[in-house]
Parts: sequence; C-alpha cells; structure tokens
Amino acid sequence: MMTTKSRTRGNSWPFGLGALLWGAFACATPAADQSQTSLRGCKAADAPRADPLPPASGFPLQLAMRVPFEPTAFPSEGHVYLMYELHFTNFEMTPVSVRRIELVDADKKDARPIAALEASELNALMQVVGSWPSDGNTDSAELRSGQSKVVFVCIAFKRGAHIPNNLRHRVLTGESVVEGAVVGTHANELRVLGPPVRGADWLASDGPSNEENNHHRRGLPIFGGRALISRRYAIDWQQSENGSTFSGNALEKHSYYSYDQPVLAVADGRIVKVRDGLPENVPGHDEGFHPAVPLTMKTLAGNFVTLDLGKGQFAHYLHLKPGTLRVKAGERVRGGQTLAKIGSSGDAREPHLHFEVTDSPILMLGEGVPYLIDRYRVRLADDSWEMRTRELPMQDMLIDFGPTRVEKK
Repeated sequence: MMTTKSRTRGNSWPFGLGALLWGAFACATPAADQSQTSLRGCKAADAPRADPLPPASGFPLQLAMRVPFEPTAFPSEGHVYLMYELHFTNFEMTPVSVRRIELVDADKKDARPIAALEASELNALMQVVGSWPSDGNTDSAELRSGQSKVVFVCIAFKRGAHIPNNLRHRVLTGESVVEGAVVGTHANELRVLGPPVRGADWLASDGPSNEENNHHRRGLPIFGGRALISRRYAIDWQQSENGSTFSGNALEKHSYYSYDQPVLAVADGRIVKVRDGLPENVPGHDEGFHPAVPLTMKTLAGNFVTLDLGKGQFAHYLHLKPGTLRVKAGERVRGGQTLAKIGSSGDAREPHLHFEVTDSPILMLGEGVPYLIDRYRVRLADDSWEMRTRELPMQDMLIDFGPTRVEKK
C-alpha cells in the first residue's frame, strides 16, 4: 500500500531540471544520530570544545566561502532554527580536506564556537555542485582543486538561548584555518500567517528540515545566474489517516484525503498571478508517474495562485484542481478566504498542496523565507496533541489547524 512516505522516497532517480526542482530523491540515507533525530537533521548549538588552531602559515588558505542568502531565525518545537547554505570553492592547486567548521559570534573577539560541524558529519551536509546528495559523495570533506561544494547548514538553539546577530565561519583543515562568510541571523521579517488549509490530520510532508532526502531542501537550481532555493521552507500538505494519504484505489485521485479540500488565503493581500486549466495527473510514483501534460517550466507548478503578503513576501499555492480557482489577478482577498481546491496538476505524484513563501512574485525565481502560523496543534509521539502558537511546522509533523476563521467575502 502506498503510504505518506512514498511520494518522496522511490526506487529510481528522475533526471533533468524538473527533477532537480520538484522530483523525489531516492538516495540511501545513513541512519541518523539518535541525539540529532528530534532536531530533523539540524545540529544543536551546544557550545562544543574549541579545537587548537593550526599554526599560522605564510599564505592564507585559498578557500573561498560565501552565504548567498542570509537566514532568519524561526521557532519550532522548543528550539529556534537557523537554516542556510555555505558555498565553498577551492582555489588551491591541491585538494583541501575540511576537518571542522565552527560557527562563532562575529561581534565578539576571540569567541568560542557556538556550534561545530565535524568531518564525520559533512557527508550528509556537504554536496558537490551539480550532483545529487550522496552521488559520488564518498569524501565530502575534501574539495579537489577548482571544485565547488555547498554545505547545507541548520543550527538549532534552545528556546530562550542567546542567538548572535551575526555569525562568522571558521574552517579548519589539517594544516590551516580560515575565517570568513559573516552572515546575519535576522534577515527577513517573520510574518505571522493563518493556515493554508483547514481541519485536522495534515502531514507536513517534506516540511522544513535539514535531512539529506528532503527534496525541498536539497534542490539547488540556477535562475538568472543565481543559485536559488525557493522551497527552503516549503511544505507539501497531505491529509493522512492511519499512516496513509488515501483509502481505496491508489490510482484514483478521489481516494486521497487531501483531494478537493479548500485552500485558504493565509493573510489579507492581493492576488498577483493565477494559472488555471491544466489537467490533473493519475496518481503514481517513480516509473508509475505519467504527467497529464509534458513537464516544462510553465507546467511544473500546475494550476497555482500567488498572493502578495506585502513587504516583499509572497505566498505560492501549487498543484490546484482545475476549475476551482475563485480569484483573479489583481483581486484583493481576506485572510481565511477560499482561493481554490487541492488537486494533482503539474508535477504532483498525488493530490497535495505545495505551499511556500518567497521574496519573489515569480515562481521559483525567489528565495524561500520562513514564516509562522498563528496557532495549531501537533500530535506527539504518545498520540497526545499539543498547542503551538506562532511557530513553523517542521518535516512530517501531523497538524490539526482546528476550525478555520469565518470566510470573508
């Protein structure tokens, strides 16, 4: 039986840009360190020991590093998370082996590390530019001459802990140390939004995490000469019952609990763009997926709605059911208003709502930014429910949004 996990874990790899953007990764993932499991692939800010620094050499290590998009700290499940990408390029004539990456408070002199990424952890965090996670990535801590790699960084601070305004990266090799890539931690305003769907038993599939098999997190396409991750904090909302997203015939879209459920405006705003009329797919995964129309840059998202939230942030709703869009471009809407219904158009293997917030009104051409949902309940391991307020749901949480606000016309 197809389960809620099956949409993002298959047996073969899709290829091409469409796969990079929306397809499922099927890479084998090493077992998670149990101490980190609850942090969803993120490293705890636990003030690790300060390793002795290598002696200064006559010439600085020729390792370029940068953070293309500064993170914004956001709260969830008792922690505050920082999620971003650190890009390396080795300009040395010889390989560089990274032994440790330390994060320090950039505003303090001689600051001790706040968190450290050890060489043993980099295999799951460091990705060769132009490759899939773990694809020929047997020695991720080494950069060959001229090679570029991306470190997918996620640090979890305990709620109430001090979060520096700026972080600096200290990279240690066997013979050298280099510091740089100072990055702020509060780049964007955290918007408090209403839920994009109503009711209970919503699975935050491929929601925010730093897991290696999270296709939202690890896809790194290039648009306009820039590497962008519009889906950095995206969630594929699927309704689930008893661990499954459907009941009955898996090839019938009406079998899926999410199908035809209303999609809601998460805030007052103006509709920027809509697309309607694309047909829906027969549900299927891996070799069983046959899209109703050829997948191109214009059809990947399927039928969609883009809502301007103000202050340079935009909410995108993807894979909507054709003929159900109730809004038009330029129209103003109120929070809680029904915009459309969930479908399976575009690159949707089964009915679900792909929801993300970015800094661009154009799909895929912006950077994903975090946001908060005003209130919801999350199911815990003991099957009890706990109320959360002004947090961002994380990967695979099961959420109850409760009664939605009365819709305003």
